[in-house]
Amino acid sequence: MMLPSLHTGAGTYERKLDDLLRACHLNLSSVDDDLIRRAYWFSFNAHKNDFRASGELYFNHPYNVALIIAREVPLDDISVAAALLHDVVEDTEFELKDVRAEFGDTIAEIVDGVTKITDIFRGHEITQAENYRKMLLSMVHDVRVMLVKLADRLHNMRTLDYLPSEKRLRLAKETLELYAPFAHRFGLANIKWELEDLAFKYLYPEKYDELKQQISAKRREREHYIRRFIAPIEERLKAEGYKFEISGRPKNLYSIYNKMVSRNKPLDEIYDLFAIRIILDTQNNTDCFAVYGIVSEIYIPIPERFKNYISVPKKNGYQSIHTTVIGPEGKMVEVQIRTREMHEVAERGVAAHWKYKENIPKVDKELEEWTAWVREIFEPRSSDEAQAKQVLESFKLHLYQEEIYVFTPKGDLKILPRGATPVDFAFEIHSDIGYHCIGAKVNGRIVPLNAILHSGDQVEIITSKNQTPSADWEKFVVTHKAKAHLRRWMKEEARLAAERGKEIWERKLKRHKVHLTDEDYGKILKELKLESRQALYTRIAHEQIDPDEILRFFERSAEERAAGENPDGGAGSSGNLFTQFVRTARDSLGSILIYGQPASAEKVMHTYAKCCNPVPGDEIVGFVTIGEGIKIHRKTCQNLERLRATDPDRVVEVNWPPTTGQEFLAGIRVAGEDRPGMLNEITHAISSYNNTNIRAVNLDTHDSLFEGSILIFVKDIEHLNHLLDRIKKIKGVLRVERLEE
Repeated sequence: MMLPSLHTGAGTYERKLDDLLRACHLNLSSVDDDLIRRAYWFSFNAHKNDFRASGELYFNHPYNVALIIAREVPLDDISVAAALLHDVVEDTEFELKDVRAEFGDTIAEIVDGVTKITDIFRGHEITQAENYRKMLLSMVHDVRVMLVKLADRLHNMRTLDYLPSEKRLRLAKETLELYAPFAHRFGLANIKWELEDLAFKYLYPEKYDELKQQISAKRREREHYIRRFIAPIEERLKAEGYKFEISGRPKNLYSIYNKMVSRNKPLDEIYDLFAIRIILDTQNNTDCFAVYGIVSEIYIPIPERFKNYISVPKKNGYQSIHTTVIGPEGKMVEVQIRTREMHEVAERGVAAHWKYKENIPKVDKELEEWTAWVREIFEPRSSDEAQAKQVLESFKLHLYQEEIYVFTPKGDLKILPRGATPVDFAFEIHSDIGYHCIGAKVNGRIVPLNAILHSGDQVEIITSKNQTPSADWEKFVVTHKAKAHLRRWMKEEARLAAERGKEIWERKLKRHKVHLTDEDYGKILKELKLESRQALYTRIAHEQIDPDEILRFFERSAEERAAGENPDGGAGSSGNLFTQFVRTARDSLGSILIYGQPASAEKVMHTYAKCCNPVPGDEIVGFVTIGEGIKIHRKTCQNLERLRATDPDRVVEVNWPPTTGQEFLAGIRVAGEDRPGMLNEITHAISSYNNTNIRAVNLDTHDSLFEGSILIFVKDIEHLNHLLDRIKKIKGVLRVERLEE
């Protein structure tokens, strides 16, 4: 293979450089020709001995990436230079310090970011989720890193035929899962569609070819229909004196394929295969609404398909009016109406804001917020691969999520992803509101915290200083902001609990003058089926494990070994820790008090069953468990009956002491008339008596009635009954009772 020399190929490559400079001057607001020339020849010389799989000079790749940046993602001359240099550090003898010395810090940092994104996908020992995490973090400092990488991926996908089949499939899958969604998030519609179609072509070649042939077969028929549809609109707009451009845009193959799959319909039954665009040469946004009125006079609009993205833009900056009308032959046709500037943003996304300078503060703020939550989500590295994958999948879904528009009681607009709940809304306002929300009103009606919000809803969050997040919230929140705050809260709570438990444990060891070896800890963790010492400390802090009980077993084991009863050094001659624990529990409890036992009785760890939430004054029974001591149930608990039927020997009799000095979780079921102020009256009746703490409110409304549950903390059954009486006296309350299960 003959290498093109700089001398013999000078004419060709000078012309290519001229083409690139011409594209830059045509699309960029300002161009440093010298910078582009230096980057061009630096890259050419660095790659002059390298070739691609196709056999062409490798330099053609960075050159084409630079052309994409100049023509299709027109940012600035720095981005074009970085695109020319993006593979220099990765594939040649030059190092980052060489790029920095020649072109400065900014270009060097962009090149470094693109290089890191490429490098992390070569490390097979690192998980895919971890790769994505690193990639995202590498681009949050300068958005141009990801935009240059998108251009790099686009050119690679355009030239994918020359790669081995396995590598083609891997790159196509990666493109569809990550790069196309990123293009969508940045508002790069054309690049997104091309990436999707190219990935579709290589992942599902037979379906791609079949669909392409079907659509091509009806191309003339479709073009004729578009001309018929457009003609009366063109005539009216010209008569009204508008300067405009109108065209019919076919939707990309992958989106059509998705419609066929999701709707389970053949191509003949998919009607929205194209959209009509009306682009107005005007600075007045109200002209778009006037043109919508003209279109609605010509064709009958479908009201529920009207979308006003001009007044409320999408988060990626997209603005347009969307409507669907009934066209000739009764076919539904989508029409998009926008200004030239809006069209630039729709086509080129964030890149268009380099051209329309007055909008940079707005888009910068949007990007800053977006990259902030990318950093917030991905910077904390998880050692749990399952959790890492869950975070990644959630993130990728977020890139494509549709949006809803909801309002605060003061009328402030909040944009949330479809499927958002009051908890998502609360965290969108402020983290403190999210942490302490106990209920919500939507359009004046009480709803549960997991209710799905819809566009136009007015949402009021009810808070309590005593409320803290529940682990259940993570199951239904959808925004990354809510998920991140909840994970952070749970992580911090677990850390603090482990610290408390460790402190308690170490005090016990010191008091008993006991030193445990790693082998001893291994036995404890194995017997209690715990994964780590942190888990042990957390259980101790939550009073789910009694440290005294563990120490007694080790003391007993030592005594037995000294007496020759347990030569193997186990936890005792009569069985393992659990077996002994059951025996000890039965021997020491009997029918004595849980608190204030006689001095001869041993204290045994206990917890309260969440299925029935017993409080002092209830008749109770204990059930011996492993790891959580004696589980206390109400005698009427249905769950206890099932346990008693399977393991009667593990049931022990217990009684309450005269006083406990603590509060217990209890539930109230309440129903009544849904009237203004009802929830406030109920919560006031509870919290104003004895400073009762409310844990959660979960109410639903239907047919002017409400029904649901309230979780509270009480001292005893008398406290609970008094609260029931107070709620019964509220006007409109039809039924109130204790929550049984």
